[in-house]
Amino acid sequence: MARWIALFDDNADAAWVRLNHAQDHFDYLERHRDRILIAGGLRPAPGEWFDGGLWVMEVESREEATRLVEADPYYALGLRRGYRLAVWGRRRATRWSACERLGFSGGGRHR
Repeated sequence: MARWIALFDDNADAAWVRLNHAQDHFDYLERHRDRILIAGGLRPAPGEWFDGGLWVMEVESREEATRLVEADPYYALGLRRGYRLAVWGRRRATRWSACERLGFSGGGRHR
């Protein structure tokens, strides 16, 4: 299993999909909560209307991520102008582990 992110761009003229089909989308996310771990809308600034979204998925393959994205009601009904998939290289680490790997000591502050 790998962690994948999907970064969505919305069609500005398809806001009606979000307004009229939000519950269908939320139900879809709930049905797939074992694979879509985090999901949320993106806005250009606080209080502005959504212009995209972001998911974090844990799936077996890029093909599985694609199937999940493209079966979502928001995608199927045309809200999404497009999306980008990428593997998320998340790693649990201590705060200073990257600095230590670069040869800095963990005792001081680094900029």
